[in-house]
Amino acid sequence: MTDLNDVLAKEELKDKIEAFIDTDVRPFLQQDGGDIELVDLKSDGILRVMLHGACSSCPSSIMTLKFGVELRLMEAFPDIKGLELAGLMQ
Repeated sequence: MTDLNDVLAKEELKDKIEAFIDTDVRPFLQQDGGDIELVDLKSDGILRVMLHGACSSCPSSIMTLKFGVELRLMEAFPDIKGLELAGLMQ
């Protein structure tokens, strides 16, 4: 059974990540007509995100995700071990 403190800590971390995305990541993506959505923080430290707008169909979005967004988030939040793009089949 998952400890309540672990659940609360995960939710608190997700809130901090979402706030960071709002102020540090999203504005840059929106300049080019894109957007990003936090989907989940998995127990193994992988952050699942979904790209929207221009980012969802841009051929460079994977590069932006890996070498821009992922590095920035991992720098700010050492608990994040990587990013995973959610909704690839949508």
